[in-house]
Amino acid sequence: MSTSRLLTESFAPLLDFVYPPRCPACGNGVGEQGGLCPECWQDLVIPSEPCCSTCQRPFGNAGPSTGAICAPCLAEPPKHDGIAAGTLYTDTSRKLVLAYKHGRRIALAPMLAKLMAARLPEVDGQRLIVPVPLHRHRLWQRGYNQAALLGRQLARMGHGSLCVDALVRAKPTPTLGGLGKKARAKALAGAIRLNASQAARVGGANILLVDDVLTSGATSSACVNTLKRAGAKTVTIVCFSRVLDEALDV
Repeated sequence: MSTSRLLTESFAPLLDFVYPPRCPACGNGVGEQGGLCPECWQDLVIPSEPCCSTCQRPFGNAGPSTGAICAPCLAEPPKHDGIAAGTLYTDTSRKLVLAYKHGRRIALAPMLAKLMAARLPEVDGQRLIVPVPLHRHRLWQRGYNQAALLGRQLARMGHGSLCVDALVRAKPTPTLGGLGKKARAKALAGAIRLNASQAARVGGANILLVDDVLTSGATSSACVNTLKRAGAKTVTIVCFSRVLDEALDV
């Protein structure tokens, strides 16, 4: 047993006494720190088969058979090589994301990453884990890059090596929610760039592009385009929660 784990287990009873474990989504009492109550676990929706063979959008039980492609991918084939989402966007996943990203509950990262890891496809060879970057001003304000923390957890679980600075957000961008496709593209033009010092690691690599939430996909698409131009072999997007296009007003 590692020293850090031994210390964690030794002080766990004291921590639970001082800070009784609560569900991070609803605040109800739970059995251990970082766990969800049964009601909130039940509200999480885990994507499953059948799904789009290109982007893994779930079709539902009455959907097409394996190998089918969803309408959005048929209309505009994506440049990424798949999307692995730990959950679909629900009230509970929204609360978890808000607590993690804006409530500074960074201790949620291991739990969120485990749900993400469970959806990762198999791949031949080693993966390079690349988080979606924050602009330096946003990083200074928040104090951490939530995508990078998730990427670190995935690396610790053996899903690849972390390259935290492969991508750079060269300019600040506004909140993209509510913007149309052209407006999002304009806001992101030139915003995501490759870090030249990491170009050799990106070239020919199988990449996991990590983010906490996937909404319109505009930012992730800009990242994918940059990585593919730099010679990445494959780029799979992995996120904790995915907002489907038909539910963007949630």
